[in-house]
Amino acid sequence: MKKKLLALFLVSLLVLTMAGCGAAEKFPTKPVTVIVPWAAGGGTDAVARGLAKATEKALGQTITVNNVTGGGGAVGHGAGLNAKNDGYTVTMITFELLSLPPQKLVPFTYKDFDLLMRVNMDSAALTVKADAPYQTLKDFIEYAKANPGKINVGNSGPGSVWHIAAGLLEEKTGIKLNHVPFNGAAPAITDLVGGHIQAVTVSPAEVQSQVKAGQLKMLAVMSPERNPNFPDVPTFKELGYDINFGTWRGLAVPKGTPDNVKKVLADAFKKGYDSQEFQDFAKKAGLGLAYAPADKFKEFLDSLSKDVESVMQKLGLVK
Repeated sequence: MKKKLLALFLVSLLVLTMAGCGAAEKFPTKPVTVIVPWAAGGGTDAVARGLAKATEKALGQTITVNNVTGGGGAVGHGAGLNAKNDGYTVTMITFELLSLPPQKLVPFTYKDFDLLMRVNMDSAALTVKADAPYQTLKDFIEYAKANPGKINVGNSGPGSVWHIAAGLLEEKTGIKLNHVPFNGAAPAITDLVGGHIQAVTVSPAEVQSQVKAGQLKMLAVMSPERNPNFPDVPTFKELGYDINFGTWRGLAVPKGTPDNVKKVLADAFKKGYDSQEFQDFAKKAGLGLAYAPADKFKEFLDSLSKDVESVMQKLGLVK
């Protein structure tokens, strides 16, 4: 009798195991959501939507982008972190996971997520209205020195990457700006076009259409080399200012997401990333692609987090 019960137990265990494997193999069986912590129309939103569209075929499911804004990226990142760890909610994490924690604005860091991959990196650029009273970076700095605190610079929230970029601009050039927070780069750019603020320090990709339309002009980029989409725009370094700064974006899921599910997601998004569709989209949008798998992504963040906190300490942003 005991042998029969043992045999029955083993058979039941085998059936359950096979059923579990079958369920795992079927992932995903419904649409996947990608949370973007920033407003629609910005660089992060563009990366997420372009990659999601290119990945749907490889994943075999619809991928919906959900913009969850507020708190300088804190609300969206928090929503992604607290989502069910079943693989159906992916978050496009951004630089602010390095800058919010030192300010004690969030109780989590990038270490609280399971990383999938880094997608891109973009340098900051100083952009102003096309009819602004300054034609060059030198003109801008001279005007700012003559009018301390009069230039309103839009950013994507207190302590956000573009806020720190403007802070570095102040520190390296000796000027004083007035920082105006928005829920992402897109609304800041809209207000710049409308003349409600005077400058932004966002990525070239985020102002590309307005610059090409003649509404805005880019004065300089915070990168080691000139941006290939704007070859006539000088770097800060060329103009005598040692500023090399920008953002990164990647994909992550809640801690504890099953390994097999993470592999399915990572493989599918990598296929989407490698697709001609996404590569062409990124080039046209002016996005800087910089893929890194989960382990290399973590090494990158481990190193960069120390540098970011050091810069923030100097800017008085660490609490």
